[in-house]
Amino acid sequence: MRRGYTDGPFGQLHFQDAGVGRPLILLHQAIMSSAQFDNVFAPLMARGIRPIAIDMPGFGMSDPPISPPTIADYARSVLPVLDSLNIGRAAVAGHHTGALVATELALAYVDRIHALILAGPMIIGEDERQAGVEQLVDREKAFRARPHGVHFTEIAEIREMLAAGTIGHERISDYVVQAMQAYAHGAYWYGHNAAFTYHHDTPLRRLSQPTLLLTNSGDMTHPSALAAKAMRPDFHWFEIEGGGIDICDQAPFAWASAIADFLDRHP
Repeated sequence: MRRGYTDGPFGQLHFQDAGVGRPLILLHQAIMSSAQFDNVFAPLMARGIRPIAIDMPGFGMSDPPISPPTIADYARSVLPVLDSLNIGRAAVAGHHTGALVATELALAYVDRIHALILAGPMIIGEDERQAGVEQLVDREKAFRARPHGVHFTEIAEIREMLAAGTIGHERISDYVVQAMQAYAHGAYWYGHNAAFTYHHDTPLRRLSQPTLLLTNSGDMTHPSALAAKAMRPDFHWFEIEGGGIDICDQAPFAWASAIADFLDRHP
């Protein structure tokens, strides 16, 4: 993977690019970065796919927006990367918040996005939406650096709880670093705020590209994936057993193989 920068609507955008193969945009979850996909790059490349993983604005090494963005704002930050690489059409895979961004991207640029992988759609009721704002977004807005790095420990404990012993300490430490990059940009809460103010139902119904719903049974978004499957029975479906929000590290070969198999059917 090679690193690069290009200019986007909110400043410089950082991305990682394999350079050869069939182009696949990878869009990460909040509060992470393109480094979320470190362990799926190699298995994707082994199948002839060219992963292009983008740090969305305010995450990783990309410049932050001056105000909280919407999912549509994140989506319009993707095309400058493709244009800088002279790529006309690509597939896109999004995980959690990235899945919402991928949806908006596919709707806004039908001629540029030929296939779509949604790993974590968001089909929720208003009660669940409000709970997400209060329990997640409001907590992230209040997050502050504290003496002795206590805030680092807080993030590590949350990620260890979510991983339930399936992720090693080195990788958990990397998750903390990714979160702190967003905090340093002042964008720590931006991603989840955009997600919980976005209504995925209607855009999902409008998608026209071949689409794969990629889920795993231990992910908190699994019920939403089942709801999306009922809503769009024409979509392809692949389910990995177990795992959680860190499925790219827990089952990288299964995750990458599901995408590669789908793209083999929709070149």
